[in-house]
This record gives sequence, structure tokens and C-alpha cells, in this order.
Amino acid sequence: MQGPFAGGRKWIALASLVAGLALPQAAEAAIPSALGVTCAEQGNGVRFCGSDAPRSTAPAFDGVPIDVNVAFPPAPASGTDGDYPLMMLFHGYGGGKFGLDAMQRWLGRGYATFSMTDRGFRESCGSAESQAAAGGACANGYVRLIDNRYEVRDAQEFAGQLADAGLIDPQRIGSVGGSYGGGMSIALGALRNRKVMPDSSLVPWTSPSGTPMQIAAAAPNIPWTDLAYSLAPNGSTLDYVADAPYEGRLGVEKQSYVNTLYLGGLGAPGFYAPAGSDPTADLPAWRARLDAGEPYGEDVRAIVDELTEHHSSYYIDDSIAPAPMLMSSGFTDDLFPPTETIRYYNRTRTEYPDADLALFFGDFGHPRAQNKSDVTSALVAAENAWMDFYVKGAGKEPAKNVIAYTETCPGTAASGGPYRASDWARMAKGEVRYVSKPAKTIDPGAGSAEVAARFNPFGGGACETADGADQPGTATYRLDPAPAGGYTMLGSATVIAKFTLPGNTSQVAARLLDVAPDGQETLVARGLWRPQTGGPTKQVFQLYPNGWRFAAGHVPKLELLPADSNPGPLGGYGRVSNDQRPVTVKQLELRLPVVEKPGSFGGLVGATAERFLPKGYELAADFAALAGPAPKTKKTFKASGSRLVGALKCPKRFAACNSIAVEATGKAKGRKKPVTVADGTLNRVAGGKTKKLKLKLTAKGRKALAKSKKLKLKLEIESDELAEPVIRRAAAKRR
Repeated sequence: MQGPFAGGRKWIALASLVAGLALPQAAEAAIPSALGVTCAEQGNGVRFCGSDAPRSTAPAFDGVPIDVNVAFPPAPASGTDGDYPLMMLFHGYGGGKFGLDAMQRWLGRGYATFSMTDRGFRESCGSAESQAAAGGACANGYVRLIDNRYEVRDAQEFAGQLADAGLIDPQRIGSVGGSYGGGMSIALGALRNRKVMPDSSLVPWTSPSGTPMQIAAAAPNIPWTDLAYSLAPNGSTLDYVADAPYEGRLGVEKQSYVNTLYLGGLGAPGFYAPAGSDPTADLPAWRARLDAGEPYGEDVRAIVDELTEHHSSYYIDDSIAPAPMLMSSGFTDDLFPPTETIRYYNRTRTEYPDADLALFFGDFGHPRAQNKSDVTSALVAAENAWMDFYVKGAGKEPAKNVIAYTETCPGTAASGGPYRASDWARMAKGEVRYVSKPAKTIDPGAGSAEVAARFNPFGGGACETADGADQPGTATYRLDPAPAGGYTMLGSATVIAKFTLPGNTSQVAARLLDVAPDGQETLVARGLWRPQTGGPTKQVFQLYPNGWRFAAGHVPKLELLPADSNPGPLGGYGRVSNDQRPVTVKQLELRLPVVEKPGSFGGLVGATAERFLPKGYELAADFAALAGPAPKTKKTFKASGSRLVGALKCPKRFAACNSIAVEATGKAKGRKKPVTVADGTLNRVAGGKTKKLKLKLTAKGRKALAKSKKLKLKLEIESDELAEPVIRRAAAKRR
């Protein structure tokens, strides 16, 4: 294994299974060397320049020896050998460079391939043997957490050398990778044709001889875009806003992940900078400070600033559009959830509406993910098509859309979907809403350690179950059981409520659960949040997105706790806050985005309510462009006896309009104040259909029409699908 988070192993392995293993080395390759590493032709004609043992190193721009592998397709029977499109493959945290087996996926499609072990791991100064072989060259070769100035630049400089040798096309370069490698891949795509120097300045990306270079496309898999937020989220990211930087209170450490990553990286083996020696890569001190906990001050803010400025693609200068990107995230990935790619997607599409972006979601990634083959094979196919078009210039242009497969249990069940939409804003057609006004208190010591252990990413898988009884001291909310046929949530569950909390050390952990008729519950989504202190203040946060079907009779349950944690050698999912205080919650509203149309199940599914925007936030362009569908009426109503007769149309995007109530007000001639002219109801109008609407005239309405042949009306329309009444304008005429 390449460490505990070699994200991307599975999807690369799927393709390599059909490619065959490298055959014994044959005659000297037509390409004798690459990056100073000797090449040898394999039995299938592929030219491989590298080694699995002990190492095949090339010096980085600062002299650090980096372990590299390069490979080229079989030599052409005629024509120029070289100028290949290049695919760069990047490994997960604690992992190492990919070998010929994984490279076969791309070699078979006509790409040259490059992979390196990132500095500080294994044979790139991570092992004692590599350090001894390098002499003093490894002194600064420690792990830097995908620093744009180091690991990212390493890849760029090596690609430049390959271009200067005439081996690859400097304008046709793709980057792929999972987890740590996803962070590398998306950073390269965000930089596109630029590189970051040690002084943090941006310069054009050119080869050593001055040839312009660029990333033609990227396919980051389960990446982060904001490393600080992904490791210690505070709930400030919302999936419908244009810009979602790390703002507000410092977040809650994902303790079991941080500890597993840290220890796994050391054991890879890995080389971390000695504590206190380099403030830009001080992993030992950063981890110790996070583990010490609240109160967090300027020392922790400095860590966040470093991670955002140099280690996170979201904060790379966005004055140009990124390279075409297919970004994939796992719904059941508790480390780098879909919020990481949605954040980048929303901002980019707001700034660059024509940017070539696509999203792919499913049950894959880091623990608790199941990594089902139906989803991972679909992702491999999507990546192949994306790269072939944008890097090689071959094949049909892939759709720039969003594809999602839902989580299913048991693990042997096929994934749900796929569901497709033109953008993230249109993924869910309706929402199920729940409101609870009474105040509830989250007690500091509440929560079952046994349940938390079952839902810890390192305690059980995505389909793990626990006793679904409400836990004392938590704020728990149960929706009605799902109706016959059930409904499918697809997106981020949103919580809006008034919160009151003293001090500055408290947190709220959230779980959305599916409670089956037998009383067992399954985790659907989770989130860690730092509410504003004081209160009561109306606030909003979201749980991580997921795709999940609540089957008939199953109860969606929202659980708010003081921590999502359990004792153990690695700690719980979310670290327990120091000096946690009671948190009061009232006037809570829960919104579940669903794929069913508004009006389904007799109005249980509503139209999407207006998004709650905290101060300083703006809607992402795709969400701002959504026209809120609502019932419409004819422009003219005619009085007939005691009735005012018109027509009402239910939107085509609704399954139906249910329990419709209409009130018409207007001003009588000579009066300053409007009066109620008429009102009435309709039980149901099918989506896209129009039905006659008869409103009963009031006494004041009859008098008003008697004095005037025409009245201007304001129609207030309510239905079960609408979160708020809608206003329409019409006119009333006497016959």
C-alpha cells in the first residue's frame, strides 16, 4: 500500500487491470533517457524510464532529489518520435510515484506519462536510505503539503525539461490524481500557464529554455481546495454562494483524520521538518497546536493563513480562468467532501460562466466510502473522455454538467442514479422542509461514545448502523416517515435556526440519519460548525452533501450534538472542544434538497425556498439565475354573479400544486386603502395544467365592481409547495 490515503489508487487500478503488466526489458529504447533517467523498451513496445527499487531520481529546481518515473508509448512505425501529449499522475498522502502498471491506462491511449514521489516521502528524501544517498541535498527535502512554490513547481519544472528535450508537447499536458494528488492536480489546473516562485510571486510557466507551457486539462479526484477548512471546518462554506473563503471562527479539528494522516505520513516513510524550523511547513507544531485545542488565537490564525496562501487551490490568483477541469468528490468522504469542489466550481462559474468545468459525485474516496465499481468505472470513463478531448484533441466534446450516483446499502447493492443536471444549482428539483419552533438545549456532555465510534470513519463503513434512539441532551428533530415510494435527497441539508451560546470555545456537530422501521439508524450526512457567539442569532449552516433515498417508512432525523467524537488512540471524528458550553437552539428549519418535483406526495415536496444569505455573501451565478417557479393566473378575471372567475396554471416544473388559496385585493373607486375583493381555493392542479379558478366576491368587492368597470387586483397565492406566498397582478372586470 502507498499509505492510508493514496486516494486515486482504486480508479487507476481499475483501468490498469485490463492493460497487462510490463514485460521484461528488451533492447535499448529509441528514447535513450528522460530527466536523466535511462529508458528501456518493454516487450509491448512501451519505453519506460524509471525504477521501482531502489529509486530513479532527478534533481528539483532547488537540488532536492525527486524520485521519478517517465514512460512513452511504443515508437511509431513512421514519423517523429516525440512531442507526445503528457499525462502527469500524482499519488496520495504518504504514497509514492506510480509505476508502469498504472501508467498503462494512459500509454494505451497515446499519452506520455510522468509520475513523481512528492518531496519528503519515500525515496524523495523520505527514507533514511534516500537521505544517505543524497548527502546534504535532502536537507530541505521535507514534506510541504502541496506547496505551490515547491511540490507544484517540481512537477512544472520536470514537464518543462521533457518539453525542451522534444519528448512532449508543452501545450498538451493533463494532470490527474487523488486525495493529496488531487490537491496537486487542481493546483496545476488553477495555475494553468503560471508558476509560483519562492517569494510567492506569479510568473509565466515556461520551460528552462523559455518555451511557454500550460495545463490543457485536469481531473482532480477527491481533492481539497481549502486545506485548512477541510481539516478544521467552521461551517462558513455554503453550497449556493459565489465566494466561500475560510471566514469567521476557527473550526473544529477532524481529529481522527489529522492523527491518521500525520502518523501515516511519518510511517510511509516520510520526512517532516523539525518542529519550529520552518513556519511554512511545520507539521509537528501545527498538529500539536490543533490537538491542544481552544481557545484559538493568532498562532492558529497564522497556520490557517499559511495553508490558505500557499497550499490551497481556492486561493490561487483567479485573474484567469482555470484549465478545463473534471472534479470528482465522494459523498461518503468525510475528509475531503464535495464542498471542496463545489466551492471552487461556484466561484469559477460565477466569474467565468463559459469555463469548461464538470462535477462527478458518488460513494467513493476516503473512509467511510465504499468505492463501488459501478461508480469508479464510470468515473474512469468520464476522465478518459475529458482528457482525450481537451489534451489530445480527440473524440466528442464531453458534457460540462454534473453527474451524481447516490449511496446505497448494503455494500453489494448497485449505486443509485446516475442523476444529471446542467449545473449544481439544478441538481435538486424540490425540497422537503421541516420546522420546529420550541427551544432545545445541547448539553456539553451529551452524546453516545458508542454511536460516535460506529460513525467514526475509522470505526465503520458507510452502511454502519447504530441504535436510533434519541440521545439525551442533544437537540434532535424527527421528520415524518417517508411516504410510499420514498424520496431521494441529493445535495446539502441546510439548517437555519436561532442559536444562543456563551463564550468562544463551543461548537455544534450535526448528523442527518435515516432511522429504519426496526429502530436502527444509518448516517446520511454530517457537519462540524462554529456558530457565532452570543445570541439568539439567526444563523445557517449545511451538512456535507450526499445522495440518499429515504425509503418508505424511514424517518429522517437531525441530531445536533456538542461533539461528533469518541475516545480512542486516534481520537474522534471531530475533536471535543475545550470548555464546551450549553447551546440553545430555537425556531429551527431543516431543508432537504430532493430530486422529486415540487408538489410530489400531495405537497410534501416543496419548491426550493429562498436561500438564506449571511451578511456579505452573494448567490452563485447559477443559483441567482434560477427563476423560482410558482402558480400563475390569467391577467383578467370576470365577475359573474357572486364569483370572480379566472384561471390558474401550475408550473410545468411541479408535479402538482396542492391546497391552493388565493386572495384578491384591490382599491375601489374613491378609496385610498385596498379591500379584499374575493378569495377562494383549489384542491389540486397538475403540473403544467390550467384549471378554472372561481373566487367568491366579498360584499366590499361587489360594491367596488359596481362603482368601477375595472379594478386592478393584487393576488396573493399560497400552496403547499411554496415556502412563502407569491404575488401576481391581474384586473377584474364586470361582464
